[in-house]
Amino acid sequence: MPTASTGPTLPESGFTDIRQDGWIARKLPPRVRPYVTLARLDRPIGTWLLLFPCWWSVALAMPQPFRDWPTLLWLMALFGIGAVLMRGAGCTVNDILDRKFDAMVERTRSRPIPSGQVSVRQALAFLVAQLLVSLLILVQLGTTAIGLGVLSLLLVFTYPLMKRITWWPQAFLGLTFNWGALMGWATVQNDVGWPALALYVTGVAWTLGYDTIYAHQDKEDDARIGVKSTALRLGDQSKIWIYGFYTLTYVGIGIAGRLAGLGGLFLPVLSLAALQLAWQVATWRPDDQGDCLDKFKSNRWFGWLVLAAILAGKI
Repeated sequence: MPTASTGPTLPESGFTDIRQDGWIARKLPPRVRPYVTLARLDRPIGTWLLLFPCWWSVALAMPQPFRDWPTLLWLMALFGIGAVLMRGAGCTVNDILDRKFDAMVERTRSRPIPSGQVSVRQALAFLVAQLLVSLLILVQLGTTAIGLGVLSLLLVFTYPLMKRITWWPQAFLGLTFNWGALMGWATVQNDVGWPALALYVTGVAWTLGYDTIYAHQDKEDDARIGVKSTALRLGDQSKIWIYGFYTLTYVGIGIAGRLAGLGGLFLPVLSLAALQLAWQVATWRPDDQGDCLDKFKSNRWFGWLVLAAILAGKI
C-alpha cells in the first residue's frame, strides 16, 4: 500500500459524516487511516446498499436456498467481499475526479484527497490495488457473471461525471449500484433472467429515492458550485417524487418475486419493507442534514427486510 501523507490535519469542516473520534482514529496506524477513509470502510452504509441487490438476486435465483445453504452462504460471502472492494474502488474514483468540488463542499472537504492526506498518485495506486483484489473475487463467479463484472467498470468510472452533465446523476448511481442484481442471478443460473432484469430496474427506483434524500445534505453547496442533483431538480416536490420512487420499488420487487415463482409468505414480509420506506418519507426533514443522513442509512433495514421476504417466499 502506498504511504499516505501525515501532513495537514483535517480542516474544520462543519457538517460531515466522517467521525473524528471513530474506530479509525482509535485503532489504526496513522499511515493507514486515510486509505480506510478513502474507501469509506468507516461508513459501511454504501457497501450495504451495493451488496443487497446482489444478495437479493442470489436468493431469488437459488431453487432451494435452505437445502443448499452452504452454497448460499459462500456466494453471500463472495459478494460481501466484492462489495467492500468495489465500493471502495468506486469511492476512490469519485474522490479523484471530484477533488476540486469536494474542497468547496462543507460535508466533503475533509476527505483524504482535498484535505491533502492522500495525493492523486497515491489514490490511483490504491485504486489499482482494490481492482486487482476484486478480480480475484470475480473470477470465481462464472463466465456470465465475469462478463457482467467487467462491463460494470464502465459505470463505475463514468458515474462520478454525471453530476456535471445531468440533473439526474442519482439515476446513473442506480444503474451502477444495482448491477449486482444481474450478477447475482448470473452466478447461480449462468444467464440473465427476467426476475433479475426486473430487480435491476426496480433497484434504480430505490436508489433514486434514497440518494435524493442523501443529496439534500449538499443542496446549498451544490447550487453554489454548479453541481447537479435530483435534490436541486425536484426541490420542494422531492417528497412526492420519493413516494413515487418507493412505490415503484415495492411493486417492482413484487413483480420480480412473482416472476421467480416465490410463495405466499413473500408479499406479507415485503409489505413490512414497504412500511419502512413509507416511514422514511413521512418522517424525513429535507432541511435537516443529520436527518437526511439518518434516513439514508435506514435503508439497510429495508435491504434486510427484502432479503427476508425473498427467503420467506422460498419456504
